[in-house]
Formats: sequence, structure tokens, C-alpha cells
Amino acid sequence: MSFATRDGRGWTPEFLISIDPEHCIGCGRCFKVCGRDIMTLKGLNEEGELVELDEEGDDEIEKKVMVIKDEGACIGCGACARVCPTNCQTHMPAEAAAA
Repeated sequence: MSFATRDGRGWTPEFLISIDPEHCIGCGRCFKVCGRDIMTLKGLNEEGELVELDEEGDDEIEKKVMVIKDEGACIGCGACARVCPTNCQTHMPAEAAAA
């Protein structure tokens, strides 16, 4: 699936397919640049399980990480990848992701 930019240059969208919790630092930069509400912040507990964040249980959380909550809303613009300081995201063109 390829498209063209406004001036006719070729462009292939690369969609967010995963976020590595080992490398994500939960900084929120990707969340801030995404206008599509694709990601959300969750907690990672001692067992490595993702948990919802709340004020009362935050002492059980080892760290906060971004997770994909609505992958279908991604338009493949790549803004999130450009601002990520840890390069923890994986993006692929639609054809590669479906294979």
C-alpha cells in the first residue's frame, strides 16, 4: 500500500505494531505527538505484568511504560518513532505486518 504526498512524492505508511516494555521509559513523548489516541500509559509490576495505573497502587509498580491501546487507529505517520529517545517501537508497512 503506497500513497503520494501532496506534491506527488511516493510515501508508504509504516504502522506501529509493538512497543518493547524493556526499553520503553514511559516518557510520554510518543503519546504527546500522536493525534490518534493509539497509546496509553500502564504500569509494569515486579512480575512483569501490565497493570492499570492508580494513585493507591503505584507503590507496586516497577516502572511505567507505553502500550498500544488502539492499533487500528494508527495512520502510519511515524511521528511517535521520531520522538522516541529509546527506539523502543516497531513499525511496519501494512503488507509486512499482515504477512
